[in-house]
Amino acid sequence: MPLPATPPTLQQIIAQLEPARLVALASNHGQYNSDARYLHWDELRHRPAPAGMSHEEWWLFIKWGRQNQARNLPLFDKQGNAFSYVLAEPVLKSLRYIDRYAGGADYLGNSNIDTAERDRYLFNQLMEEAITSSQLEGASTTRRVAEEMLRSGRKPVDVSERMIYNNFEAMRRIQQIAQTDLTPALVSEIHSIITSGTLDNPEDEGRLRQDDTVKVVDNRDGTVLHQPPLAAELSQRMQALCEFANQTEDDEPYCHPVARAILLHFMLAYDHPFADGNGRTARALFYWAMVRHRYSLMEYVSISSVLRKASGQYKRAYLYTETDAGDATYFLLHQLEVIEAALHALRDYLAKMQAEMQQTSQLLGAIKDRANLNLRQIALLTGALKGRSAAYTIDSHRRSHGVSYATARQDLMDLVALGFLQEQKTGRAFQYFAPLNLREIIIRSERA
Repeated sequence: MPLPATPPTLQQIIAQLEPARLVALASNHGQYNSDARYLHWDELRHRPAPAGMSHEEWWLFIKWGRQNQARNLPLFDKQGNAFSYVLAEPVLKSLRYIDRYAGGADYLGNSNIDTAERDRYLFNQLMEEAITSSQLEGASTTRRVAEEMLRSGRKPVDVSERMIYNNFEAMRRIQQIAQTDLTPALVSEIHSIITSGTLDNPEDEGRLRQDDTVKVVDNRDGTVLHQPPLAAELSQRMQALCEFANQTEDDEPYCHPVARAILLHFMLAYDHPFADGNGRTARALFYWAMVRHRYSLMEYVSISSVLRKASGQYKRAYLYTETDAGDATYFLLHQLEVIEAALHALRDYLAKMQAEMQQTSQLLGAIKDRANLNLRQIALLTGALKGRSAAYTIDSHRRSHGVSYATARQDLMDLVALGFLQEQKTGRAFQYFAPLNLREIIIRSERA
């Protein structure tokens, strides 16, 4: 991808202006520095400038306004300059939206979905993040195969499946350590889980990179997008990152927890402390920070599924920050939009699944009460009617619903007794298949 144009510095622009011109512009600066869209120079230079101004003069007043509002971070670029961000109006609006809905209660409170069923839907979203986060980094396994692997608990058979399996395990680990302070050792543990069995050199699992050969390169044309900091600095930079991650709302200067989570994501990717797997680790740390600050719904929202649809914008958000004097507002704005889109996608997903469950319940009619079918069984039949799975096992049913082996087995055996599933022994285990004419069987059972 083409690198964005580096903005001119304020000193460069001022040096080209006559003092009288600068005074004349300054007297009317209020009409020039509108910054509602927070455009980077690479975008702004292609838009019409205000009447009587050059693009450089327009940029001068916009940057002055941003600098006056900038908040410096205790995180630094390769030259030792502090990264900063601006609480621009679109940032504030997005933070308010996420504060309101990412905790979960308001967003799902009007749903009629049973709590257990909601957990199953959310489990599906956890799988979605594991799959798409790995696909962003090159995993090529199909969604159907990946879901079958995660539900059944079988071991991965190739590197792509291993990447997805590892990502799923890392997300589960994040749930366990969300209230534990972040340390370099814990970051290394997460990285080790994510990269286990996938690296050319197994010694790189959980280990800071040992040299400066790692670069971020566009795989399509070989363009070097980012040269990370020196390996010799990584230990110190990782410690500073963990200290930033562990700050509370009482620490000063205050940083909104969602902004902190996003900036943690950015900085891990900027430092690129590992030989590989940095993107997946950065996204995992974002989830750690969000869950740590009680944004409980974020455990089950897939940001990677949104990022995968527009990966170019994701890369550009990094590049905009690096080329514009470490202004992380570009990345912050991009990720806030991603979070909102992911929340919307979850809401739509839940509504769709609820409608499908209701359709299955109506199809079952009175038989669901006579046979005392539970919501787990209705959910399975819903998926079977939609052709979502070729086969079910006791273990896949157990993992999907978070129930015991005995409960999962009884669910499936009850459906076999009704004729809604067929049992077949494969090796030492049993598999369960929905008949091709399942809908007709249900209708006949209802009429009987």
